[in-house]
Amino acid sequence: MSWLPDDFVHPVYVPVPNTAVHLRPIREADTALDYPAVMGSRERLWEIFGPAWGWPQETMTYEEDRIDLLRHEKEIAAHQSFNYALLNEEETAILGCVYIDPPERTGSDGEVSWWVVDDLVGGEVERALDALVPQWIATDWPFQQPRYLGRDITWQDWLALPRAS
Repeated sequence: MSWLPDDFVHPVYVPVPNTAVHLRPIREADTALDYPAVMGSRERLWEIFGPAWGWPQETMTYEEDRIDLLRHEKEIAAHQSFNYALLNEEETAILGCVYIDPPERTGSDGEVSWWVVDDLVGGEVERALDALVPQWIATDWPFQQPRYLGRDITWQDWLALPRAS
């Protein structure tokens, strides 16, 4: 059984209320925007995602990022997992990402995490994204028990849970 209903249609454009930014599925063509966003915030992102995902490595190259985004684009098309880029209005900068994944650990039917670039930490855009994501998941996604990694459960506690079958 798929983790999503067969007739589910994923959102393709999600405005972040009271900001000039939006979410849309990331694609390989976004590498020139994604690479500086990730590497510019790499140390903080490694503290968040490193223990669980081994990402982003200090030595990640532009080509490795391009391959990673191509994988994400294919996974989105196949409804295997979703990576949404947080973009400015003109789509000239990636300002963060939202990940929506099938459960790796028991106790949820979808796992959601997100980040913003270092320059936006603690600011209006991050607060707006923090408010939007759980509401968006509840409204537009078919989950009964979503889990917000690093939010409603620490990454360390999540890693200690049994793996989903």
